[in-house]
Amino acid sequence: MTNYYISTRNDQIKMSAKDAIIKGFSDDKGLFVLPDLSDQQVNLASLIKKDYQGMAADVLSILLPDFSEAEIDECLHNAYDHSFSDERITPVESVDNFHVLELFHGPTSAFKDVGLQLLPELMRTALSPEQRVMILAATSGDTGTAALAGFKNTKQMGISVFFPDGGVSPIQKQQMLTTKGDNTNVAAIDGNFDDAQTNVKHIFNDADLKQRLGKDINLSSANSINIGRLIPQIVYYFNAYKQLVDAGKVKLGDPISFTVPTGNFGDVLAGYYAKLLGLPVKKLVVACNSNKVLADFFTNGVYDRNRPFFKTVAPSMDIQISSNFERLLFYKSGGDAAYIKSLMDQLETTGKYEVTPSLLASIQKDFACGFSDDQQIEASIKEVFDKYHYLMDPHTASGYSVMRAAQAQDPDTPMVLLSTASPYKFVDAVADAVLGSHDDDPIKTTQAIFKATGVEVPANLAKVWELPEDQAPVIEPSQMADFVYQRSMEVFKHD
Repeated sequence: MTNYYISTRNDQIKMSAKDAIIKGFSDDKGLFVLPDLSDQQVNLASLIKKDYQGMAADVLSILLPDFSEAEIDECLHNAYDHSFSDERITPVESVDNFHVLELFHGPTSAFKDVGLQLLPELMRTALSPEQRVMILAATSGDTGTAALAGFKNTKQMGISVFFPDGGVSPIQKQQMLTTKGDNTNVAAIDGNFDDAQTNVKHIFNDADLKQRLGKDINLSSANSINIGRLIPQIVYYFNAYKQLVDAGKVKLGDPISFTVPTGNFGDVLAGYYAKLLGLPVKKLVVACNSNKVLADFFTNGVYDRNRPFFKTVAPSMDIQISSNFERLLFYKSGGDAAYIKSLMDQLETTGKYEVTPSLLASIQKDFACGFSDDQQIEASIKEVFDKYHYLMDPHTASGYSVMRAAQAQDPDTPMVLLSTASPYKFVDAVADAVLGSHDDDPIKTTQAIFKATGVEVPANLAKVWELPEDQAPVIEPSQMADFVYQRSMEVFKHD
């Protein structure tokens, strides 16, 4: 196995894991990948005897080869020892004939915490004393809150988060506006998530901005385009398997499948990495909402973003350019960087591309895909609560009917549904599903849900409305680069 990272679009671009994490995004607009994982397999029997940090240390030692064992251990303990409300970090709950992997027990009650508690630690370890980094994040809600919490008041680093104005839930916005770190900055943009994400990528390649910032201030990403954000998420797939084996639900070595609600494709791609490393995954079932570019691709091999954009009850999945899908295409094409570049160039210029039939067939071997519209999402929330007294958020619920369709095709393989956020982060949709309506005041809606269901409100969400909040300016996407420059000067002016 090679111990350096390359770009998905140019295999001549090579750098260490530490440099890839600091840089976040390749100059050629590609994403950093280890080119070959074929000879890297974990010892599954040994791995699942360890606690979460122990499993994570084994996985990180493979994928971050230039981090020492001591560095990895320190990063993991700083990230996970005290910031999660469950000692299992990502606990599994069994519901009917499927299992729910709960990824929302971190400080902002969303799955992004798993990666964004660890990424600042990895980045801190990788930075030299003279380096400064402004972290950029486009967010459809949860990445922004988790990134702000993770990077808050971290030395040598600032963070600027951009969210679509009106495109996040009230509590997600409240979480972002109440973080109040010395180095945290938030702006709303007049556009959708794809506009924010596209312009963040452009900023990384903005030569004029880089010149203005100077050689000691780097730009990097908190989105899962940063390999340091993505790698930590691989661990919870192994953790789910460990818990199912320990509970006698699965025998060691038997395959299981996962259903994953997906926007930017990072969460489910982490499951594919786990499979490459030796986890016996039979199928990764991708669930979309009404923005179903991926679901259509899995049917016809055409990725086409030239379509209406829908604002849904699952706003964190309101995405039409799934950036991490590029990494999957790289691996499934046999590492053909030139081919990947041609596809991504087509996507940028025409809004679409089509893969070869053989590549589509290879993807379909490991993945399936479906979607749920808003009506199905709310029906799923109600059905699962009424039948099993388990309360899902709308993103988790987008996977429910898709999961059931997959189970009908393969009823004998144990299925795990990834739950990406606490239901109390999206109280309007949850209340509409379970109670039939919601109050205009999200605090009253939260109280009504708790009274009706008895499901506890996470402590961090219960108190967020009491915190003093800042105001986020609303800017045009074209103003994002200037915002980054101005805030960088403010954050690093005393350095």
